[in-house]
Amino acid sequence: MRRLFTYSIFQFPCFKYRHIPALIDALVDENSTYFGGFRRGFEMIHPRSVRDLVGPDYLALWPVIEKAILQRNKIFHGQLTPDRLSTAQLLAIVESIRGWCGKLGEGSNAYFGYSGFDYSFRKAADRGFVAGYRVPISSVADYKDFLVKHLRARKLPRKVKTP
Repeated sequence: MRRLFTYSIFQFPCFKYRHIPALIDALVDENSTYFGGFRRGFEMIHPRSVRDLVGPDYLALWPVIEKAILQRNKIFHGQLTPDRLSTAQLLAIVESIRGWCGKLGEGSNAYFGYSGFDYSFRKAADRGFVAGYRVPISSVADYKDFLVKHLRARKLPRKVKTP
């Protein structure tokens, strides 16, 4: 999500290659950004949602992704999750995350020519999709303001729900 978001930002006509260090610094300085914020930011910019990009498998994959996000810290630090997940269950979550990333990458590549799996600070060969952008950003200051207002972490709900 971060790479899809930063790729999207870099497509604004105001940004040139010389702006990359400032864009990166702004993101580093806003250290409370996580998956949900990057998704929110992406969806505020684009007329297409992440759900649209993932496609028909979204409804099956999203609950697993959301649950993995909720359990991430415990898994990352080797602690037990409330569900006491077995190795097989954890590996199934990993496979679902891979599936999600693959579907999102395929959908975003078809939509705007970038899958999210390589360097994001590059210009698209065809930037026609930028005409559909729903927010104006015309400077690094606007970008910083957007990060603060829209990408800061929000507490995730304890219950998993399908949006």
